[in-house]
Amino acid sequence: MTYTAQAAQLGGQPVIILKEGTTRTRGRTAQKNNIAAAKIISEIVKTTLGPKGMDKILVDSIGDVIVTNDGATILEKMDVEHPAAKMIIEVAKTQDSTVGDGTTTAVVLAGELLKHAEELIEQKIHPSTVISGYKKSLDIALEELKKVGRPVKLEDKETLKKIVMTALASKSLGFATDHIASLAIDSVLRVVEDRDGKLVADKDSIQIVKKIGKSLLESQLVHGIIVDKEVVHPAMPKRVVNAKIALISAPFEIEKTEFSAEIRIRDPLKIKEFLDEETRILKEMVDKVVAVGANVVFCQKGIDDLAQFFLAKAGILAVRRVKASDMEKLAKATGAKIVTNFEDLTEKDLGRAGLVEEVKIGEDRMVFVQECPNPKAVSVLIRAGLERQLDEAERAFNDAIMNMITLVSNLNYVPGGGAIEETLALRIRREASKYPGREQLAMMAFAEALESIPRTLAENAGLEPVEILTELRAKHEKDGHGYGIEVFSGKVVDMYSQGVLEPVKVKEQALKSSFEAAAMILRIDDVIAASRKREEKGKTPPTTPESE
Repeated sequence: MTYTAQAAQLGGQPVIILKEGTTRTRGRTAQKNNIAAAKIISEIVKTTLGPKGMDKILVDSIGDVIVTNDGATILEKMDVEHPAAKMIIEVAKTQDSTVGDGTTTAVVLAGELLKHAEELIEQKIHPSTVISGYKKSLDIALEELKKVGRPVKLEDKETLKKIVMTALASKSLGFATDHIASLAIDSVLRVVEDRDGKLVADKDSIQIVKKIGKSLLESQLVHGIIVDKEVVHPAMPKRVVNAKIALISAPFEIEKTEFSAEIRIRDPLKIKEFLDEETRILKEMVDKVVAVGANVVFCQKGIDDLAQFFLAKAGILAVRRVKASDMEKLAKATGAKIVTNFEDLTEKDLGRAGLVEEVKIGEDRMVFVQECPNPKAVSVLIRAGLERQLDEAERAFNDAIMNMITLVSNLNYVPGGGAIEETLALRIRREASKYPGREQLAMMAFAEALESIPRTLAENAGLEPVEILTELRAKHEKDGHGYGIEVFSGKVVDMYSQGVLEPVKVKEQALKSSFEAAAMILRIDDVIAASRKREEKGKTPPTTPESE
């Protein structure tokens, strides 16, 4: 309804506050609509949770197809209209950008928290009371997470592999899962740095290059950088051993003036002198590179044809128009300094690599800078026979390296398979008895929402959820917090012995993100939607869910 229909009366005249066409939904109706939208988003990704989760096929407006079970990708590619649904998608984006994994868990949790909150609101419990109970539960859960987390060292490759393999368990990598996990671990361990006593791994230091052809098992880690360019001149060497690398961000060209200029030559003999001067300048640039001992040049700008000839004559391998991000990675990998002026180039600015080689991969030629002595940036070349498989492998590898990077920042892990969620739910239930009143109901609801994770894992595996949850609770009460659902055997077993492990920080972020999204949506009691601009003359604006 428009606000003008219920406009206030002032001296017998209506006071129009909002524009015609604006819709307003208030109170319980607004809450119901928002919670319904959030629950729908949660239901969409719910079936993708766990190793036996299903895939989704996404078709965009131009017909491109994506097949994936990655929660972040599914939600990112969906064209969502409802504002509350968009908030839930923000949860997935935050989870993905912060820790790279656990996006589906975070979204499912947010949906369950809202579902249980709706039941409490129907019992006349105020949303603020629900949020307060949820906040107390969150604090208890985070405290318990720290208590049960087990430490891991970066030297313990076996445990690291179990953690990464858990993140990859739901991905469609098949026989190559083990290989991709090893690549992720090795690549992250190569770029770990100690900054003021704190270990840090930068995702930007790992370059991911994907090329169709061969199989996933042919994917490889390069201790250096892959530059997706080819050598500029056919006469240049295609392979340089013991490379001394110059990184230059200035052009190997005679720069044109910034303003229009005209040079008038009246004597025909002077034309040759003019051209010879250009040649001399370019020759000086090349001589400078040769003088410092460089035998490989990566240039961020262009290289003149004549300069290419001089470089080839000097036996230097050169690549032009290299991306700025690749130049930075080359500097990290080889130890070179990026030089912006030829005059400043010295031998100390050169980087080192055991081998620089142009390699043909499929239809493309690429320059591999490898065997760097102590690279602080590395590249991973991902291969696959199908384009969609290649894209899914890239998403899986990205999740794996983010899992490792998250682990580096907080070297603690907890059991997976719904074990940690059951542990937290039991702890919250015990603590809830200390809070008499309505908050206790909200805390019990939070525990129920946490149990939706093992329940969903059981449902997706085709198991009977009630039986499994009953057995899971009994095991936790009797034998400790390590027990979770082994979806392949359909039994409740010790996740530590099964090697199903997850970083503490992933679970921590999922709890925080889902609570914040649920709290924000529960606080909304009024939705005011402006009228949409008509795309075509005479076309009515689309009906929004709030106005229904």
